[in-house]
Amino acid sequence: MFSPTYVRVHLENIRKNMETIRSRIGPDRKLLLSLKGNADGHGAVKIANMAENLGLADWFGVARVSEGIELRDAGIHLPILKFSPAFPEEMAMAVSNGITLAVCESANIKALQVISAAMNTKARAHLKIETGLGRIGVDVADAADLAQFIEKNCPNIYLEGVFSHLAVSEDDAGAAFTEAQIALFGKTADEIVAALGRPLELVHCANSGGILKFPNAWFSMVRTGQAAFGSLEGVPDSMTLQPCMSFFTRISFLKKVKRGTKISYGLTWEAHEDTWIGTMPVGWGDGFNRYFSNRGRVLLNGRSYPIVGTLSMDQSMIDLGADTDAQVGDEVVLVGRSGNLEITMMELAKALKTVPLEITSLIPTRVKRVYD
Repeated sequence: MFSPTYVRVHLENIRKNMETIRSRIGPDRKLLLSLKGNADGHGAVKIANMAENLGLADWFGVARVSEGIELRDAGIHLPILKFSPAFPEEMAMAVSNGITLAVCESANIKALQVISAAMNTKARAHLKIETGLGRIGVDVADAADLAQFIEKNCPNIYLEGVFSHLAVSEDDAGAAFTEAQIALFGKTADEIVAALGRPLELVHCANSGGILKFPNAWFSMVRTGQAAFGSLEGVPDSMTLQPCMSFFTRISFLKKVKRGTKISYGLTWEAHEDTWIGTMPVGWGDGFNRYFSNRGRVLLNGRSYPIVGTLSMDQSMIDLGADTDAQVGDEVVLVGRSGNLEITMMELAKALKTVPLEITSLIPTRVKRVYD
């Protein structure tokens, strides 16, 4: 079905980015690709199929049990890790679909043991350790004891790995904090191995920032999302990451307005001369943020034009100037290239004081995804 407003997901660039990451970490470490939030809006099933078929990833990561089940229903066979603990009500579905679960406290672990025993199966788990992010995880002082509890008292849980998450790995100013996190995690992992009397299959704490800047954080597996989708600053000169999503709409209506004409809700913009206004069928209901009212810009036929007036849910306007060659149906670039000009997700993210993946994640399903 025709869709005037759509995003184009560049699968080839995701492939290149994954190969770049793989080359950086070497062949001896596993690589987990985060697919939570529909792969940050890029399309989890489509990307998982490509990554599995081309051998780009060893693991996938999700935030919800339902996300893991969606991948299994689509025929995905690679291991899947749920990054946070499951609720007891969803544990059976997770275990039956081969989803590895994060665990970090005894009540949750006991519930998983009871449910796995009732299913006459063995759940796989990774112990989440709190090292400085302050979100979830067992305290480092209690980690070895909790791991030993699983090993001795939970015959239906196999503790496959341990992991943590870096808080400021992308920020050079936070390098000392990140180094301390890595050291604390490594020490705690060693204590767990000693307590268990056996090695762990997977030890991991590096996110995309850790992959780029902290080789000592790589351990036996790394996790990526931002780097895979080309949405990270501070990339070393030795690496090149490609953008993986472009965002387009079209001109739906043109009109010439007189000086003094006010535009859109709240009448927040006024024409200072006779000018052409172009209307586009895109708004905040499509993930194009209302903040860009009277602030943002778009590209059309190799030129940049300002957004004028308040963005509405489904439509927005641009000032095309006193003379224009624009026509109804012309393609408008919200993110991407037009001629020699470019608007990046990072440009939008900086304006919004956020990260690019928040923007891509908030583009709803009514905006069609086209893959190349």
